[in-house]
Amino acid sequence: MSLAAALLFALAGSATTVPVEQVRARLPEDEIIYFVLPDRFDNGDPANDTGELTGDRLKTGYDPTAKGFYHGGDLKGLTQRLDYIQALGVTAIWVAPVFKNKPVQGAAGHESAGYHGYWITDFTKVDPHFGTDAEFAAFVDAAHARGMKVYMDIIANHTADVIQYRECVGKSCAYRSKSDYPYQRRLGVTGKPINAGFAGDAVQTPENFAKLTDPAYAYTPFVPAGEAHVKVPEWLNDPRYYHNRGDSTFAGESARYGDFSGLDDVMTEDPRVIAGFIAIYGGWIDRFGVDGFRIDTARHVNPEFWQAFIPAMQSRAAARGIPNFPIFGEVYSEAVDPGYTAQFTRRDGYPEVLDFSFQAAARAMLSGKAGTDVFAKLIDGDVLYQGGDATALRLPTFLGNHDMGRMGHMLDLAWPKATDAERLQRLELAHVLLLSARGVPTIYSGDEQGFTGHGGDQDSREDMFASQVTSYNDNRLIGSTSTTATAHFGTDNPIFQTIARLSQIRRTHAQLRHGRTVVRFASDKPGLLAFTRGDDDGREILVVLNTSSQPLSANVEVGAQSAGFATLAGACPAKITAPGSAAITLPPLGYAICAATPARLPSE
Repeated sequence: MSLAAALLFALAGSATTVPVEQVRARLPEDEIIYFVLPDRFDNGDPANDTGELTGDRLKTGYDPTAKGFYHGGDLKGLTQRLDYIQALGVTAIWVAPVFKNKPVQGAAGHESAGYHGYWITDFTKVDPHFGTDAEFAAFVDAAHARGMKVYMDIIANHTADVIQYRECVGKSCAYRSKSDYPYQRRLGVTGKPINAGFAGDAVQTPENFAKLTDPAYAYTPFVPAGEAHVKVPEWLNDPRYYHNRGDSTFAGESARYGDFSGLDDVMTEDPRVIAGFIAIYGGWIDRFGVDGFRIDTARHVNPEFWQAFIPAMQSRAAARGIPNFPIFGEVYSEAVDPGYTAQFTRRDGYPEVLDFSFQAAARAMLSGKAGTDVFAKLIDGDVLYQGGDATALRLPTFLGNHDMGRMGHMLDLAWPKATDAERLQRLELAHVLLLSARGVPTIYSGDEQGFTGHGGDQDSREDMFASQVTSYNDNRLIGSTSTTATAHFGTDNPIFQTIARLSQIRRTHAQLRHGRTVVRFASDKPGLLAFTRGDDDGREILVVLNTSSQPLSANVEVGAQSAGFATLAGACPAKITAPGSAAITLPPLGYAICAATPARLPSE
C-alpha cells in the first residue's frame, strides 16, 4: 500500500485533515466512488431553489412535487453531508454536471427542467440553482480535506436545445444524412452553391473548416429571439459549430451527427470546437483542482476529438499538481460485451470507460437469467482493453444509475414474489460483487438506503432529503420500512452497513484493489461463483457467492500456497482440504470473503 493510500485509509471516517497532495497521489483503482445528482441530495440553501429566476415552474424550473423539475438540492447541501458520505467508506465523489443549464425545455405539455445538469448553456459557471462558483470551490476543498476526490461530470457532445430548424418549427426533425444532404452542394432551383471547397469533416484542419461557412446544408438553423447570446463562451452561439442534421436515431451515422433528443449536437470535428472545449474544461481544472472527469455521451463524439482532448486534460491536470487524473467515458450498453466498450480505450484514447458490461453481467447473474459463468465471460474480456488487465482495474463498475435505473428495481422485476428478507439478501449480494470484484466500485446515491425507483431516468432520481414526489414516496424500499417522504441520511439501513463494512475490507486489502482476478468456479446455472484476487503467494483473497436460493457445499480451487483462510465476511474455511483446494459452504444467497494464510513465507 502506498503512503497516500495508507494515510487515507487510516483516517477514513475521521475529521482529520488530509494533505491534498496525499489525496492526489492515490491511483484511480484505489477509489470507491459515490455518484450524486446535487438537486436530489440535500437542500442546504432554500434561497437558491428558483435559480435567481422569477415566475412559475416553466420559468424557474422549480417544482419539488414533480419528478422532472428542480427540487432544491444544492452544493451547500452536498457539502454539509460529507460526514454521511464518508461514513459509507467512499473515497471519491462523482458529481453530476453543475454548469448553468437551460432551466426548462420541451414541447408544450411535455416540459421538464435541467435539474440533472445535462442541458448546458453556460459552460463556465455553476448553475444558480446549485449555488455559486465559490460554493463549488468550498465543496471541492472540503472533500479534499477529508481525503476524498471530486470527479466532475462533463459534456462535449451537445448543449441545451437552443437552435431550431425552419423546416420543422415546433416539431421534431428527422435525421438528414450526409449522403442525401452533403455539406457542399447546390441549393434548390436557384442552384446556389454552398460551402465550396469544403473537403468534408474528415479533413480536420482550420483551413478546411474555414470553408464551411453556411450551416444550412441539411436544415435551415436559426436561434430564436432573445437567445442569440445565451450560450457561454460566445462561440457556442454560432450554428456553424453544430451538425444541424435533425434528431438522432442512435444508430449508424446519426449516432454521431444527430441531435440527442433535440439537444444541439456540436460539430466536434472542427478544430475550433476542439480548442474551445480544451479551454473550457481545462479552466475548471485550473480554477478548482478537480480530480477527474466522467464524460457524458462519449460514444456520440468522433474519436479524433477525444484523441486531442484527453491528453490535453491530462497535461493540464499534471501542471496543476494532479498526477492521476481519471477520465472515464459513458459508453452506454446493456450487453455483456467488453469488446464494445474496449474499443474506446484503443481507438479513442480513453484511459477508462464506465464498465457497462459489468452491470449487464451482474444484472443477468443476480436476476437468475444467466449462470455465474457470465462473470467469467466478463473477466475473459479484460484482455481486450488497451493495457489489458491493468486497465480493467481502473474501470468504474456499477449496479445501476440515473439513466437505466437501480439494481433494487431490476431485482424486484426479476423476483416479484420475493419476501422483504430475500430482497435484502439479493441487494446485499449485488454489493458484495461490486465491492470485491476488479474495477472501481461506484455507488449511486440512494442505493445504500434501499431506494428502488420505478425504472430509468426520472423514475430513478429520488431525493435523499424528504421528497414531495408521489411516485417516489410510494416506493417499497429495501431494508427499511420508511419511504422517501422522509430524509435518508441515517446509517442504520443494512445495505448502508454492508457497503460500509465491505468498503473497509476493500480499503485495507490491496489485493481487492490491485490484484488479478482468477475465476475459480462458475457454471451455466445460478449457484456458485468463486474467484480469487491477487497472486498465488499465500496472500490471495477468496470470494465466493451463492446466487441460488438453495444452500450449497463444494470444493473450490485456490492457490497452492494458501494454507487456510481468515474470515473477512461470511464463513471461511480455516484450513484447506488439500493443497490447492478448499471446502466452502454457503447458505441461500450467501457469500464469504476470505483472506488466505500462507502455507509458507516467501523467504522460507
